[in-house]
Amino acid sequence: MNELVFVGLGLNDEKGITVKGLEETKTANTVFMETYTSLMPEFSLENFKSLCKKEIHVINRQDLEEDNGKKILQAAKKGKTVFLVPGDPLIATTHITLRIDAEKQRIKTRIIHGISIISAIVSLSGLHNYKFGKTVTVPFAENFSETPYNVIAQNKQTGLHTLCLLDLKADTNQYLSINQAIKSLKTIESKKKMGIISESTVALGIARAGNDNPTVKAGYIVDLENFDFGEPPYSLIIPGDLHFMEVDALIACANAPENLRRNIK
Repeated sequence: MNELVFVGLGLNDEKGITVKGLEETKTANTVFMETYTSLMPEFSLENFKSLCKKEIHVINRQDLEEDNGKKILQAAKKGKTVFLVPGDPLIATTHITLRIDAEKQRIKTRIIHGISIISAIVSLSGLHNYKFGKTVTVPFAENFSETPYNVIAQNKQTGLHTLCLLDLKADTNQYLSINQAIKSLKTIESKKKMGIISESTVALGIARAGNDNPTVKAGYIVDLENFDFGEPPYSLIIPGDLHFMEVDALIACANAPENLRRNIK
């Protein structure tokens, strides 16, 4: 059967894949995997090969974005092909193009969902899922942009939380830290002076979501900008209006200070 199955790997190691995802991988004719859209800190390719009993073809950003996923599409025309992706397969928007191209070429596509950074962040933070606004990525300094600040400002106008995904370059082992992201936002604040980011702004940093020992720290910007979050990957949340239960969760589960209660709305 000509088929391309997108399978989510989860967040941390080779055990994060669902049972269904593993079954799909075991029955595939060809298996591809990308590792550039997110870091899976404890993933072992050798252990995963032992689990699924398959040869895994690791592809890079160029294979997908410059060559339009030709290797994957050619394999899918010959038989069942699985494409393994960190997290949930289509959270990385670059893979939507691959699915569209496959459907245009009459290749059937399916999605086997995995644990997503989006749901993991909400669970770890204790913040209410329905109160998150638009998500934004904070880039490295060489790709400086005011967009993250503007998105936070827009979300705050309606009381919504902002999830900031932090940039990475997996091929060169570079990961934007929470401290660097805060510095970038403060730089924009010093220029725009809208009062969006100040030392009293509430923030939440999360490192290694999906790991058995993630670091979750909430407080004010001044508390987080020099905090040691340990190893990547990292995410930063700038909350909007806080419900009293959300504040209780930040204090109980994210080591936020008691005086955060003054931010309840």
